[in-house]
Parts: sequence; structure tokens; C-alpha cells
Amino acid sequence: MKFHESVGPNPRVVRWFLKEKGLEVESAMVDIIAGENRLAEYLQKNPVGQTPALELDNGVFLTEITAICEYLEELHPTPALIGETPLERAETRMWCRRMDLNIFEPLLNGFRFSDGLPLFESRLHCIPQAADDLKQTAQEQLTWLDGQLEGKAYVVGDRFTLADIMLYTLIEFGQREGQPFDHEKLATLAAWEQRIASERPHADGVAHVDELD
Repeated sequence: MKFHESVGPNPRVVRWFLKEKGLEVESAMVDIIAGENRLAEYLQKNPVGQTPALELDNGVFLTEITAICEYLEELHPTPALIGETPLERAETRMWCRRMDLNIFEPLLNGFRFSDGLPLFESRLHCIPQAADDLKQTAQEQLTWLDGQLEGKAYVVGDRFTLADIMLYTLIEFGQREGQPFDHEKLATLAAWEQRIASERPHADGVAHVDELD
């Protein structure tokens, strides 16, 4: 296998997932700043033109972080980062879906449509006038999540999962790119963040450079 990665939060999720699994996979860095991911050679492999992508030995390319991570978990089920039982896997997928739709997308698009506009305006349909509302939506969802974390060690309950990796990577990106959450107001989320940082050796052990994916 070969892991096609770049700077940015999405590749970082998979990179962290691999570290938690103890997996070493050949990697190839895609220069998204220079637009390498939009060139014909890369688009032939990955028509959505994004990172990350996992190239399998049979030539198949998998994209989307949840699909890549689920494939890796199928191959290497221990330690379980999605789940050991049908219910555990369903719960993790439910929370990952919530992260993707309710927090990841508005926060990242809020960045792409504002501070990241010079990089993305020629690559995506950008809506600058929506940036502030998207950022506000992400913050509202983080406030909702703060309540959902009450009494739980991790997003899914008492087990560390892909959902925690996604959330930690996302909020760190937000803090680096002008969308921090209010640590005093969202004290439960802040305590969770501190717990992940102190407990998981790979939380800050994977390179993120300037998060721009």
C-alpha cells in the first residue's frame, strides 16, 4: 500500500490512525499548495482531487478518511479504533458522521472561504459571504458537543476511537486557523482535549505543518 498525503487535517487523521495501529505504510507527499492534486496525473488516480488517498497493491485507490480508516481496521482489527462489535462500530460511525457533517465541514469551509480563499478560490466553488455563518455554525455544534461529552471519557463513551482522533485534529486546526473554541465556556470539551493530549502519545506526534487541506 501507499499513502498519498499532504499538509492538512484530513491526512493527519489517517496518519494518526496508522500510528495508533502501529502500522508503517509507504507514503508519498502531494504538494497541494502547488496544486499537484489538481494535475491530470493525480486526478487519474483520485478523481476528486483531494487528499488523503490510499493506493492498494491491486491499483485501487481509496479516498475519504472514514473509508480509509475502516479498511485499515478490517485488515488490522487490534487495537480496535472503530469497534469490536456491530454496536460499537455503529456508534463510532454515528459520531464520525456527526463530526463530518456538523463540525468538520462548516469549520473547514469557513476557513476555505475566508483565510484560505487565495488558495481555494480557483479550485472550489467558494462562497465568501457564507464564511462567517459557517464558522458560527461550527461553534454552535461544538457547544452542543460539549454537553454530549458530559460524564464521558471519550466521544463514544469509555473507549478511544476514530471519532476522538477526528475531533482533536479538527479543534486543533480551528485553534491554529482563527476558529478557537471558548475553553472557559466549553469546559467539558476543554477537559476532553487536555485528556487526549496527555493520554495519547500520537496526539501531537504526527506532523501537521501548516494545516491547509
